[in-house]
Amino acid sequence: MITGAYAREMARYSRWQNKQLKGFLQSLPAEELTLDRGAFFGSIMGTANHLLWGDWIWISRFDNGPGPGGGIPESVSICTNMSDWLPLRDTIDDRITRWADTLGDDEISGSFTWFSAAKESDVTKPYAQCIIHMFNHMTHHRGQLHQMLTEARSQAPVSDLVFLPEDL
Repeated sequence: MITGAYAREMARYSRWQNKQLKGFLQSLPAEELTLDRGAFFGSIMGTANHLLWGDWIWISRFDNGPGPGGGIPESVSICTNMSDWLPLRDTIDDRITRWADTLGDDEISGSFTWFSAAKESDVTKPYAQCIIHMFNHMTHHRGQLHQMLTEARSQAPVSDLVFLPEDL
């Protein structure tokens, strides 16, 4: 289904996207970040927090490191402001990159089991599908952020994978 090289490429892409996103988020006033825009997670800040929480929960499952705590309802408030969010974003991006750098093709072909708080039970799925889901989840919520940044009359990141710089 996928290879370790795919995961490494997507980790690079995610880091690039988040680096761009951080710049645009930092340029917005707090009122714009916290304005309820009718999105699923409310505001730009709520969605950025959920994106970070989702990345953190998945990487904690994959690398057996510490997770964010709480569940989806708490995900919107893991950071109250950009000064807390920015360094945590870097920390999680670093973890994702380190994990992806260790992936070989063989382990991706197996299954993966984790405890899902949403389902209140263990779930087992193909490891490759879980990896694809993590990266797809990121892209989905960054798309929502892109839309909200546009609504806030901000520029938004270039998101085309084909324009990923080689030097990242």
